[in-house]
Amino acid sequence: MMFESLIVKIALIGVLGIGAQWLAWRIGKPAIGLMLIAGFLAGPVSALVVPGGIINPGRDFGVLMGPIIKLAVAVILFEGGLSLNFRDLRLAGGPVLRLTILGVPIGWALGTAAAYYGAGLSLPVSALFGGIMVVTGPTVIGPLLRTLRVPARVRNTLKWEGIVNDPIGALLAVAIYAYVTYQGPDVGILPITADVAAASLVAGFTGAGLGFGLTWLFRHGLIPEYLKVPVVLVTVIAGFVAMDVMKHETGLITVTIMGIVIANQPLLSGHALRRFKEDLAVLLVSGVFILMPATLDWGVVSAFKARFLVFLVLLLFCVRPLTVLISLLGSSMPWRERLFVAWIAPRGVVAVAITGLFAIRMTEFGVPDADALIPLSFGVVVATIIAHGFSAKWVAQRLGIWSSGRDGVMIVGANDWTIELGATLQAAGIPVTIADPSKFALRAARKRDITVYRGDILDEVTQDHLDLGQYQLLIAATDNDAYNALISADLGPELGPDKIVRVAPNPDAAIKGRGRALLESGAPIDELLNRQAAGWGFTRTKLTEKFGYAAYRKNLAGGGEPVLLLKGDQRLLPFASNTGVTAEAGDTVIAYLAPAPASPPAPAPAAD
Repeated sequence: MMFESLIVKIALIGVLGIGAQWLAWRIGKPAIGLMLIAGFLAGPVSALVVPGGIINPGRDFGVLMGPIIKLAVAVILFEGGLSLNFRDLRLAGGPVLRLTILGVPIGWALGTAAAYYGAGLSLPVSALFGGIMVVTGPTVIGPLLRTLRVPARVRNTLKWEGIVNDPIGALLAVAIYAYVTYQGPDVGILPITADVAAASLVAGFTGAGLGFGLTWLFRHGLIPEYLKVPVVLVTVIAGFVAMDVMKHETGLITVTIMGIVIANQPLLSGHALRRFKEDLAVLLVSGVFILMPATLDWGVVSAFKARFLVFLVLLLFCVRPLTVLISLLGSSMPWRERLFVAWIAPRGVVAVAITGLFAIRMTEFGVPDADALIPLSFGVVVATIIAHGFSAKWVAQRLGIWSSGRDGVMIVGANDWTIELGATLQAAGIPVTIADPSKFALRAARKRDITVYRGDILDEVTQDHLDLGQYQLLIAATDNDAYNALISADLGPELGPDKIVRVAPNPDAAIKGRGRALLESGAPIDELLNRQAAGWGFTRTKLTEKFGYAAYRKNLAGGGEPVLLLKGDQRLLPFASNTGVTAEAGDTVIAYLAPAPASPPAPAPAAD
């Protein structure tokens, strides 16, 4: 009786979706696979025990099911557009352009042939499904990229391709559906293409106008801070619905362009908008991927025929690799990276949602084989997620583009103390990057040949512009205690709580925050800068069997203390407050010591 309540079902969808995401994070596996399993168990599997199943979207939500899915996809694509900053195209612009201009028609043609000859579908259904299969699922690519340590060019190429091609695939489906179902006297490719192209241009200009309009209103203070996020959300929904009413699926272009425009405009509230949209996108993806497999029943599952396996094999090993390799032929991307991009193409919620929508419409219109689209689309999603999600690391390692491990150190905050620490670490063979939003503060680091990164570290990581996977340790040492604490709280879960430390706050600081404090004494940054001005410096001492750590500590004088311990395998362990570090022979202690006292002047010789 409990599962007959709609509010219980809604709560259960949230618990299953977020629970699957959390479990995937804990075990390091793609979240979408676990969400599909959870939705399948709550839907068709549970129907074997509970009449109708625990979750039956068609029964529970009725006619609202379609609008819920479509609005969720719109917000997800908008959030994806917010992550597309044009500066990412400095490395990936050429490949993305090729994969859009050349890859889409090539992928469409090959996908159509695979569905026609491999799955045995009718030509109209094959053409429609081949058009939808040019999408690569931003809802899957994003979580997958977070776990991969591959070059930035590869990451940006896959990210841009996934989001840009999603509305293109939807428009291909719109055009094919219009051609198949058109019953007027002037049926033809050119009139239908012109109609779809005109609607797409209108949708694109509408999205750009909404994006520029919102950023103008925000910059001029015409919308209060507490209303900015709700206004953006309502504008996304309204813009999507308006264009979708004009021409089905063109609203996807509107929201994507709107997100890209806002992402590339200077906006003080941009960080808050992105974080809110990311949280909302996680909730929506979780909900959608519980609802979609729950819509299946055993009749649909049994409709997955053996010949569909031929299509899946062709899609994985022929369609995607040939599309990418032909499109990137002669490009500047190294061939190893091309091969990796050619393998990675998981499909996600947009492919399933659009396929389900047109399957219903074409079935009602009487198009042969249209009822096979739903089971086939789920088969594609499951097969590509398992094949690409679980093999991506292995393939990257075999191609030699996988980062060997976390060996570098990120220091946030450019000042005299951090620059001296960075120079000491580099002298010990540890790669160091100092991050700071001020180009003037980074000048001294550049003069010491230290790698610098200009930008707000929290904003850069949020937008996936910076991969923390290359760093074994992050040291937050800015002159802002609250910001250091925020870095520890925000980036600790992503980097690992044992891989991040911050300089201790001032004793009178109102915000203590979370995270370990560097140095056993808990000296704040002001004290460290004063010591630096007084001539303190860093030293490196290698421990031996005869001169161990205990003897080393006895020789420390004048308030000096160890900062970091460099192990023999190049691992760095911080000496932090309330944290013990075990030092052994062969380890190197990096300490911060006071200058040696000046020798007293020699006494003057006595007069005869």
